[in-house]
Amino acid sequence: MESFLISKSGLKPLPRICIRPITGLVPRNYFSKPRFLHTSKCFSDLKVTTPLKVASVEEDEEINERMHGINKLGEQEQETRFDPAAPPPFNLADVRASIPQHCWVKDPWKSMSYVVRDVALVLSLAAAVVYVNNWLVWPLYWVAQGTMFWALFVLGHDCGHGSFSNNPKLNSLVGHLLHSSILVPYHGWRISHRIHHQNQGHVENDESWHPLTEKIYMNLDNNELTWLFKFPFPLLVYPFYLWGRSPGKTGSHFDPNSELFVPSERKDVITSSLCWTAMAAILVGLGFTMGPMLLLKLYGVPYWIFVIWLDFVTYMHHHGHQDKLPWYRGKEWSYLRGGLTTLDRDYGWMNNIHHDIGTHVIHHLFPQIPHYRLIEATKAAKPVLGKYYREPERSRPLPFHLIGVFIRSLKEDHYVSDTGDVVYYQN
Repeated sequence: MESFLISKSGLKPLPRICIRPITGLVPRNYFSKPRFLHTSKCFSDLKVTTPLKVASVEEDEEINERMHGINKLGEQEQETRFDPAAPPPFNLADVRASIPQHCWVKDPWKSMSYVVRDVALVLSLAAAVVYVNNWLVWPLYWVAQGTMFWALFVLGHDCGHGSFSNNPKLNSLVGHLLHSSILVPYHGWRISHRIHHQNQGHVENDESWHPLTEKIYMNLDNNELTWLFKFPFPLLVYPFYLWGRSPGKTGSHFDPNSELFVPSERKDVITSSLCWTAMAAILVGLGFTMGPMLLLKLYGVPYWIFVIWLDFVTYMHHHGHQDKLPWYRGKEWSYLRGGLTTLDRDYGWMNNIHHDIGTHVIHHLFPQIPHYRLIEATKAAKPVLGKYYREPERSRPLPFHLIGVFIRSLKEDHYVSDTGDVVYYQN
């Protein structure tokens, strides 16, 4: 019919037109996604079907904008990624100004109340276990009493910092009584701990739990490597550290001529060493009086539980973060940057027992703040510290979650490079 009408009108029918086969990638500016075409059909033979879905111009633009936004966000995240080794945009005075004034006030009566509480618990535990004298009870006593020895140490530690009271004589008296009772030379330790605070984060000048250089590490024998890095031996090193310090350092906390001390400090060191000797003599006398086995159960085993607590807590304050934290040398080191590499830890129920020693960052920057003000001071300073403060993982009643962190760190944090002013742990 169509041919008849066309012929009558004097027109010739149009020739069949075929499209040239097209294959290939359509340019991106035509579509939001690359699309492939392949056709060799003639238009006259073409059967038109409804496409499954054709993106509209608006949808294409939306997809493009979304992809552009994601790429832009990724670029911004890369540009603003936090570098813990970067100098902080605040100074020590800024952090100090953020802490309320009353947090700096030392209350000797409140401090003494903690001493009375802890000493009373120590004596009560000893009396109770002797009265019961059951082998099912002794292990519980060892853990509890060792933990209380650790609490006594923390109070003596506050005396050493002067955060116990403003009276140096009271600090020295209480510090000697507490530390000597658990075989710690008060002044010898106080001075080396002050060195640690003053040089925290410095590879060579820090005093406790500082990193070994690669050269020192490679020269350690198998016995030394075991004691430093094989669980559980690093939890037992504190008494040996008091006598011989860390690898690469010489001297002793008992020797007044040690390089740890300046001449003006020698009398203090002698005094503390004499107090330590007196306590050791008392323990020997008690061994003859009550028998060595009872002394071992009452004092010896709790002493080693205390040592485990001390090594564990002090190590975790400076190691084991999920991100490697820097150590410094030379001009890169400063008191603030070194102090900001310390870590707060949550110990659950233990926080109150060991006097919030886990609130460690602010303590390291300002050791004059009493322990009972550290939580409040930390909360006030966090807006200033920003990302330089690392929130501790929340603990259950007992901090078992930190054991895995401790073991992992022992495997990974072995030494730092012999050169470089900003270095990180290697294994």
